[in-house]
Amino acid sequence: MLDHDDQADDAAPIDMLEAYYAAHGWEHERHDDEIIATVKGSWASYELRALWREEDSVLQFLCFPDIKVTDDRRATIYEAIGLVNEQLWIGHFELWSSSGILLFRHAAMIDGGDDSVLSLSAAELLVESAIEECERFYPVFQFVLWGGKSPREALAAALVETQGEA
Repeated sequence: MLDHDDQADDAAPIDMLEAYYAAHGWEHERHDDEIIATVKGSWASYELRALWREEDSVLQFLCFPDIKVTDDRRATIYEAIGLVNEQLWIGHFELWSSSGILLFRHAAMIDGGDDSVLSLSAAELLVESAIEECERFYPVFQFVLWGGKSPREALAAALVETQGEA
């Protein structure tokens, strides 16, 4: 298990993510400079995919919330994505035009040349923020796709914070 107090708190980006996934017991598969994991959230299972581009020192992190958008709903989802992205500090949602797959994407520049490393805290931030944003905005996309709500209505409904206890 990864330990925050461990002195060897840094590793090559894909190595660190592999250790992080293993420590959480998440199914994962590694292929050279890419790692894919699956994690269960409250709304869906998410595929997490990280790709390391050593020549650019960039770690691209993708989170797929298992939402596919049909051609007739794309314009509405693009509007929802625009409104959702205004709420984000890091990363963004996008829709792949060729497949209709919705995803969350974030890239991290990791300077270090041949010795590029990712810290445990950076790995946690990268992974957990992607999952949290997918969990936070999953209802928006569902309200638009299946609930018949406009993107603005869906965003307002999804971001309502409940007060007190039921």
